[in-house]
Amino acid sequence: QLVESGGGSVQTGGSLRLSCTVSRYTYSTYCMGWFRQAPGKERAVVAHIYTTDGVTFYAEPIKDRFTISLGHSKDTVYLQMNDLKPEDTALYFCAASVKWLDWRRLIHPSAFDLWGQGTQVTVS
Repeated sequence: QLVESGGGSVQTGGSLRLSCTVSRYTYSTYCMGWFRQAPGKERAVVAHIYTTDGVTFYAEPIKDRFTISLGHSKDTVYLQMNDLKPEDTALYFCAASVKWLDWRRLIHPSAFDLWGQGTQVTVS
């Protein structure tokens, strides 16, 4: 349903770009987001973007370093990650909501209906 790519290992200060594509002929989405989960920690929101108008939300730890964006056809979401830090190390998941929800609901994983398999980001 959601296919992610772009994870990997980088040094502190490096950059990575994650991509996630949803099957547009199967699902209509209202919001797409990225979450991450470090070992022993709960899954936490990184950023999300409404596919209807491009309005974004960023979690505090990654503000001004990460950028979420949509592809031209809006069936792909990107996460550009700059100035990466060791604390950014986690399994990153792409998610999509097939219904419109207030942005405050969308900081919770339970608000999303579709999930990718996760892609590992390691910063050393």
